[in-house]
Amino acid sequence: MNILLTGASRGIGAAARAALEQAGHRVAGHSTRGGNGLLAANLADPAAPRALWDAAVEALGGRIDVLVNNAGIYESAGIEASDDEWHAAWARTMTVNLQASSDLSRLAIQHFRAQGGGRIVNVASRAGYRGDSPQHWHYAASKAAMIGVTKTIARGYAAENILAFAVCPGFTVTEMTEEYLASRGGEKILAEIPLGRVASAAEVGEVIRWLATEAPPASTGTIVDVNGASYVR
Repeated sequence: MNILLTGASRGIGAAARAALEQAGHRVAGHSTRGGNGLLAANLADPAAPRALWDAAVEALGGRIDVLVNNAGIYESAGIEASDDEWHAAWARTMTVNLQASSDLSRLAIQHFRAQGGGRIVNVASRAGYRGDSPQHWHYAASKAAMIGVTKTIARGYAAENILAFAVCPGFTVTEMTEEYLASRGGEKILAEIPLGRVASAAEVGEVIRWLATEAPPASTGTIVDVNGASYVR
């Protein structure tokens, strides 16, 4: 399969790219700055999703079978922030986490209709269901909305063989979190996880690979939790 994967330079995205390529699929990976074989696009720019989509179609020989929306940002904005800071943080988070993934999904559906089907996998978050810290209302809201978009796509386009899934990781071991997990903050996180450890990026990447390429069509609309039972629903 030919796959466009956003946010592929590190963490969950890099793990998903490795899992997909090891399984024999062609991946057009993306990062903000590009390089190392990745397509460049700053998803905070409203024009970027279409430019990225067009570049990926060209890189993959005119056909994309799967879109994986993994790119996202996680920045704090407490209620003590100024009005301008608060609004700016909300706008950036919604633009990158929700609007860009929705724009790409729209383009994917148009493309998939012309070729008889395709798949979309959205990387959401446990926060979309249980909420996040008081500094991350906007992040939780963006991921809850992503889940809603996924279910809407699944319901709206299944008859056209266009399938949609989402993954909801909890706290995950990545380059960005290793230092925090090694500190005293890690003890609090582990205490909330019945499995006794956080998920690895490779575990989340494997779930993405399966949904993108193997999950049965009848499971469209499924949201898969990868959080060691720290949140069950």
